[in-house]
Amino acid sequence: MRLLLTGATGAAGLNVYRAALVDPSITSITLLMRREMPSWAVLPPNAAEKTNTIVHDDFTSYPPDVSSRLVQHDACIWALGPTSVGMNEEDYTMATHDYPLAMLAAMREAGLRLSKDRPADAPFRFVFFSSEMADPTERSGRMFADVKGRTEKDLGAFCAKNSGMKVHNLRPAFFHPSTEYPEDKKHQRVGIGRNILDFVLCTVFSFAIPSLYMPIPELTAATLAIAHGRYPDQELFRNTQLRQIAKELSAKSSPVAPPLNLYRCVELLDM
Repeated sequence: MRLLLTGATGAAGLNVYRAALVDPSITSITLLMRREMPSWAVLPPNAAEKTNTIVHDDFTSYPPDVSSRLVQHDACIWALGPTSVGMNEEDYTMATHDYPLAMLAAMREAGLRLSKDRPADAPFRFVFFSSEMADPTERSGRMFADVKGRTEKDLGAFCAKNSGMKVHNLRPAFFHPSTEYPEDKKHQRVGIGRNILDFVLCTVFSFAIPSLYMPIPELTAATLAIAHGRYPDQELFRNTQLRQIAKELSAKSSPVAPPLNLYRCVELLDM
């Protein structure tokens, strides 16, 4: 599989990127980014030989030389997405809704469609990181939830009208940067307040409300399985099902999965 990835420096995207690098069934990875991968990101040793980077600063428009490269992929994992905190609705809508639709429109114009090279049972899969709180009715009263829901709905409608495309909307609940790589948290969670919030939410959700918690390794495993087409016709994946998918994958590869515990949450604070 030839994978296209956005948001590769974020908590979800970076861990998806690492997992894709060590996945032998993924032959190449293209990062769509505004700048090159930063030096603080710890990566497997094969990163350079398996990765191509498209540096592109305007995610609302794609010139032909860029869009012609995008259509060469089998799947895209769209992990790009800012927090709504401190953003107005117009800017958040552009980053969350307009950017992914603009890329798909550019790919359509560049010729992405069903053909002998892309048969009906092997469409281009667009895996979109939404939110467990997303509301496609746009009546939640929460700006981020309504915009995410609108994006899910519009992505589904767009792909339904264009042959060769299939959207998969993922709705993970709360997740935090990997505790395996200390540098992640330093750059993805700036400020002691954000780290304390992560610790509190991790502790509460992982023990009291597990349906609202998503361990980053489980999210990574489920995301790649969906991008590979293991659930070809399903469009929406809620947090509980994502965790179940990861659990099933773990059971196949290892008879014992390490349990979540408070010590992993404490690591978030580096205390």
